[in-house]
Amino acid sequence: MPAPLPPFATRARLCAAALLAALLPFSVPAQGLLADKPTATVVQSEQARAELMAHAPDGAGPGKPVWVGLQLTHAPEWHTYWKNSGDSGLPTELQWTLPPGVTAGPIAWPTPRKFPLGNLANYGYDGTVVLPVPLSVAPDFVGEHIDIKLYAAWLVCRKECIPEEGNFTLRIPVQGSMGSNGAAFEASFKAAPRDQAASDSRAEPAPATLQVSLAGLPAAWRGQKLEFFPETPGLIEPGAAWKQAWEGERWTADVPLSPHRSESPARLALVVAQADPPGQGPGAPGVRLDVPVQGAWPAGAPQAAAVPDALQAALDANAARVSAPVSSATKLTLGAALLGALLGGLILNLMPCVFPVLAIKVMAFAKHADDRQAHRANGLAYAAGVVLSFTALGALLLALRAAGEQLGWGFQLQSPAVVAALAALFTLIGLNLAGLFEFGHVLPSRVASLQAKNPTVDAFLTGVLATAIASPCTAPFMGASLGLAVGLPAAQALAVFAVLGLGMALPYLAASWVPAVARALPRPGPWMNTFRHLMAFPMFATVVWLLWVLGQQSGIDGAAALLMLLVVLALLVWALGLRGRGRTVIAGLSLAGLAWLGWAIGPNITRLQEATPGQAVATSVSGVSWQPWSPQAQADLIAEGRPVFVDFTAAWCVTCQYNKRTTLADATVLGDMAGKNVALLRADWTRRDPAVTAALAGLGRNGVPVYAIYKNGQTTQVLSEVLTVEEVRAALAQL
Repeated sequence: MPAPLPPFATRARLCAAALLAALLPFSVPAQGLLADKPTATVVQSEQARAELMAHAPDGAGPGKPVWVGLQLTHAPEWHTYWKNSGDSGLPTELQWTLPPGVTAGPIAWPTPRKFPLGNLANYGYDGTVVLPVPLSVAPDFVGEHIDIKLYAAWLVCRKECIPEEGNFTLRIPVQGSMGSNGAAFEASFKAAPRDQAASDSRAEPAPATLQVSLAGLPAAWRGQKLEFFPETPGLIEPGAAWKQAWEGERWTADVPLSPHRSESPARLALVVAQADPPGQGPGAPGVRLDVPVQGAWPAGAPQAAAVPDALQAALDANAARVSAPVSSATKLTLGAALLGALLGGLILNLMPCVFPVLAIKVMAFAKHADDRQAHRANGLAYAAGVVLSFTALGALLLALRAAGEQLGWGFQLQSPAVVAALAALFTLIGLNLAGLFEFGHVLPSRVASLQAKNPTVDAFLTGVLATAIASPCTAPFMGASLGLAVGLPAAQALAVFAVLGLGMALPYLAASWVPAVARALPRPGPWMNTFRHLMAFPMFATVVWLLWVLGQQSGIDGAAALLMLLVVLALLVWALGLRGRGRTVIAGLSLAGLAWLGWAIGPNITRLQEATPGQAVATSVSGVSWQPWSPQAQADLIAEGRPVFVDFTAAWCVTCQYNKRTTLADATVLGDMAGKNVALLRADWTRRDPAVTAALAGLGRNGVPVYAIYKNGQTTQVLSEVLTVEEVRAALAQL
């Protein structure tokens, strides 16, 4: 029953609730919490920052030069695309909503860079770039300001590609000046190619190449290598070897035509520029020409294929726009989702991540075995704490997703600060259960007496703690329900989260109202002290697990720093239980040491270690190993005709670790995988990864664990959250 913990540990509940409320904001970037609506001037992800900005130095009246633009600031190694993206990718799209009398022109694209990738090449931008767009204000425009709305969509790529989008708003005053962004726009204008008349320049198709001859290019370019960017997509092979030469003032090039070409333009718009300068941002300022095409084009393919099949499959998986049918019921009704949430909440009580809180509940049952009224009041309070906490966590998740964050269930444990705070909380609870200190001895008497005066409040806070412990787990039936919930209207989505909490609280709520259950419980006695000490060890085991999780996020230095702080924290709470001068001296030194260590080594805890590419993990079966997942790796394997088994996992997911060490390590399962030539991929969600989030969304899921089997021509199989050998072998037998 969810009655309060006996006096030796109940005060931890108040600490737990305050700690949870204080640290949840650190589990996501600050801008996500500050965004109270889905429109803004800035949208940020781990890959790129997008900002809508304006440049109107003379005001925004009729006839005045008014520019707006989307500034993209890319993380290192990431890039977005030009109007012709090259071998793959998609150009950035801008869709404007403007008041009557105001119209937007085309994007004044800066000169792009060339990004080679094996035998492919893309055209685009890294670093910081502004895509400027001119606005025309009609003479009859009436208004004191221009309200601008923009929907933008861009594809940001490294080796993998992630579709991103944002809704932006901006207000430009008609009178006055907006010149603060002048430097950014000026840099873009300088990087834009200069229009030049075609003169006697020309392009002439040959059977397999396009022969280009340009005259009148800048004299300073002569003798230098240039880059060639046709504006028509799919016309040439951007990554193929090509020839160029200078013949006096004329520059010539022989560029391979694409075998998938479907366009045969009579004129060819193109940009040429010097080879990319060092640094990042747009390419070197170029020259734009619109040259005539002389001669007939060779026969082309009936359809263009600007995006290779493998990359398109990766884009589709990331964007969750086109996904294969899923054998698990991903398209649930609201009623089915509510039922799944209720059953999932019930089963959540049996999951290993909830085990540490069982000590609190069992001892509370025994304490109030003869007090039916206390049973019922505390049962209701505990249920309220669980339901409201699940609802609040769901509301936070939905709000952050609406603000542009790519998050899923268990997102708070992707933050090292939250992991460290939970480790400190469990350390304190474990030390208390072990008898190292009593809260009544270390807290002021007024605080220490709160539990006795407010047992229902204590039971409520116990429900809050239970939710914090349970949130990283995904029980059977939960996955599909939570996957559906994030796409529902807010009221319906919150109902799913509330029913999930009700399912978790239901056994204890029912026990508090059924006298037969209370009578079956053991009576209070000496056994409680032994049980109390015994339950300290699951708490310490949980701390070990959290330290391991932190090590995956912040590295060995972060885990060691937290361990040292926990040791000094234990010394402090022990000293606070002493009497006399020793308490003052030792506690004072401990507190000073804790503060100094927090300043000196504390930053190591929250400093994420640089992500490194995953390594293959061998199994007990020769020739079968787990490879790191990426959308491209998955798409390539499927394109080769191999079945693919993807394990969506995280270090902080206890259920994931259980499955990894049992069913997924079973020799018969691995043997079946080897016999079917199944490729094994592991998608790690320990830290925030929008690509993994998008792939989960494509399966109708919003948390881990998720296990999916892909094969060309077959329905994608999504397995249950708690795997069995029989289930996996049956799924493999269908391949």
